Amino acid sequence: MSILVVTGTDTGVGKTIVTAAVASLARERGSSVAVVKPAQTGVTDTEPGDLDDVIRLSGVRTTFELSRFPDPLAPAAAARLAGLPPVSLVQAAIRIKELAGSHQLVIVEGAGGLLVRFDEEGSTLADLARMISAPVLLVTRAALGTLNHTALTLEAMAHRGLEPAGVVIGSWPAEPGLAERSNVSDLEMLAARPLAGALPEGAGLLDRESFAHTARAGLGPALGGGFDPAAFRTTLRLFP
Repeated sequence: MSILVVTGTDTGVGKTIVTAAVASLARERGSSVAVVKPAQTGVTDTEPGDLDDVIRLSGVRTTFELSRFPDPLAPAAAARLAGLPPVSLVQAAIRIKELAGSHQLVIVEGAGGLLVRFDEEGSTLADLARMISAPVLLVTRAALGTLNHTALTLEAMAHRGLEPAGVVIGSWPAEPGLAERSNVSDLEMLAARPLAGALPEGAGLLDRESFAHTARAGLGPALGGGFDPAAFRTTLRLFP
């Protein structure tokens, strides 16, 4: 794949960490990588954003933040409140396609979930993914409530003809409870395929070398890692 879109079932599910992990593995195997964030919200011009975390964790420095708005809102609302023009997904698509012509992998990280509005016309990350003909990697939670959010997002993707690149648990707890352990098989059922990965909680706090090791262990072969969903399932211990 030359372009990969990363979205989530919600905000705070680990999209940036998964984006960094995919970028880290691609860089490790010698691929040229660019990471694009069409809209960053919730940070001022002087504060670090999501791409700063991607750079710190992965070492990939070819990053592009196309718009930034200070309020922690959906991009359309944040632009409106700031009195700034909204991000143009048409222009974003043009830039991403240009980058795909000179890079082996371009990773596009969304804001919030798949259908969060980027402008007053209701354009979403799903629309951008269709414009650039890119598969979509879905990052989800492990906890109670994730099944509904995941099912709705996958259904929205299918309805729009988007190609799924897999489902990754963005933050797998060190001590998973019954809900987390039980949800794994249901997430795979919803995705109609094994998990594409599960990154441990706290991965974003690691140094670059440790993060690279974690990315290799936490992402599946399609994403450049060695995550084995069958072996992962054997650790869940659903029954005494």
